[in-house]
Amino acid sequence: MLSAKPSIIYLTTVSLLKSASTVSLLTLASRITGLVRELLMASVFGASEWTDAFNVAFRIPNLFRRFFAEGAFSQAFVPALAASKAQQGEAATKHVIDDVATVLAWVLVLTCVVGVFAAPWMVWAMASGLQQAPGGYNAAVNMTQIMFPYIGFMSMVALSAGILNTWKQFAIPAATPVLLNLSMIAAAAWGAPQLKQIGIEPIYAMAVGVMGGGLLQLAVQVPALQRLGLLPHLGVTWTRFRAACADPVTRQIVLLMMPALLGVGVAQLSMLINTQIASHLAPGSVSWITYADRLMEFPTAMLGVALGVVLMPQLAGARAKQDTQAYSDLLDWGLRLVVLLALPSAVALLTLAQPLVATLYQYGAFTVRDVAKTTPALMGWGVGLVGMVAIKVLAPGYFANQDTKTPVRIALGVLVATQILNALLVPYFQHAALTLSIGLGGLLNALWLYWGLRRRGSYQPLPGWGHFFLQIVVACTAMAAFLIWANNAFDWLGVQAVPGSSWRWLRIGELAAVIAGAALIYFAVLRALGLPFRQFVRR
Repeated sequence: MLSAKPSIIYLTTVSLLKSASTVSLLTLASRITGLVRELLMASVFGASEWTDAFNVAFRIPNLFRRFFAEGAFSQAFVPALAASKAQQGEAATKHVIDDVATVLAWVLVLTCVVGVFAAPWMVWAMASGLQQAPGGYNAAVNMTQIMFPYIGFMSMVALSAGILNTWKQFAIPAATPVLLNLSMIAAAAWGAPQLKQIGIEPIYAMAVGVMGGGLLQLAVQVPALQRLGLLPHLGVTWTRFRAACADPVTRQIVLLMMPALLGVGVAQLSMLINTQIASHLAPGSVSWITYADRLMEFPTAMLGVALGVVLMPQLAGARAKQDTQAYSDLLDWGLRLVVLLALPSAVALLTLAQPLVATLYQYGAFTVRDVAKTTPALMGWGVGLVGMVAIKVLAPGYFANQDTKTPVRIALGVLVATQILNALLVPYFQHAALTLSIGLGGLLNALWLYWGLRRRGSYQPLPGWGHFFLQIVVACTAMAAFLIWANNAFDWLGVQAVPGSSWRWLRIGELAAVIAGAALIYFAVLRALGLPFRQFVRR
């Protein structure tokens, strides 16, 4: 009798690809609305001390969100939840959810209260250079105080997303960021003009939009959890809080979070240092980096985040069942998708940076100078894109094994390397050096994680990697030649445009045609070289 295992592997891989595709498509919707948000912000506000103030203020709650939301908390919570579900059943896991939610809620309330009062110190610690423009510095403090409770909303959203993903409900967590973008779009389009009319700096509307988006994201999770019978019951008494802290699984999650907190702290320290450096450069530097970051987030979110979200509970489940072959095969599948999709995306960011920035941002207050400053920052991200996406696949390989210490040690080494690169490169490349150093650090981080998994025997590559990689390189080379030609063949900056003409719409059409042509060339070359695309559905 034939073994059923090959068919099980096939069905599992098909299910994973379907889930990853679902998350990618919904993440694409999120990134499209996010891009609309950034386009509107660039057109309305441009790049100035006011946009620097908002970006700094928005980064502060996002920094803490990495601790309490999709960073350290998710790295510890999702594997523990998946292991509890696999080993103890759903009823016992529901008690775990209630206890963890209770502890998290108490910690968040305290953190938000302290954060509002500590806003002036945090702004100074992150971007003291904003004091070059006192109005922008004061605005950053005020907006930090307005937005700091956002971490409370988003941390509970992360808790809900971890539960839903463990039960293989990927759609709603992937779609919720759209609500933040829509709220901020409304703030820029409607709120900013209203504030201007009454004499308040319009940028404050964006802070209100962030808070509205956080509330909407949390609210949409509730019906999904209720349908599964998994809506957490929060304990509001001190006795209930102490009982939740005493739960063994909750303690295990806290213990796992300790090194993860250090690891996330290392990554956030790198961001804090880079933001501090940027705030002392030319006004607008923080904003130029942020606008470039938004374009880099397209491939990292669609590929890395989607794969990480789908793989984490599957890897944790394979580890809980001691299925080492399935564990290794899942990593191999994810890494092949990274090479297939992230490498051409990196080539596109490097060869088509100026057309992307000019076409998407050069409107209203966003000038040709802003295009020239944002372009090299985007290219810096492009250098490390493959590494940053691969980390989203490789790091879960450690977290699923409840090993949060090794990624921390690696992150510490990468932090040192990144700051050495900053010291060497910033005097020559200014703000663009900050994205380049992080990009190179991402490559180093990914290689280090990969080497660690190979050394401990957790990951054994399947046959055919050499031939597969050569096919990808040849296809990327053909695509790069086309993109370099396109970069020089069209008037992306509108220098030759007739005033009042429809050159902007023409430029959008040209960019869409170039991207479609590049994708067609890439996949056509792969097909001609005989790449079996079915290997990503069935091994």
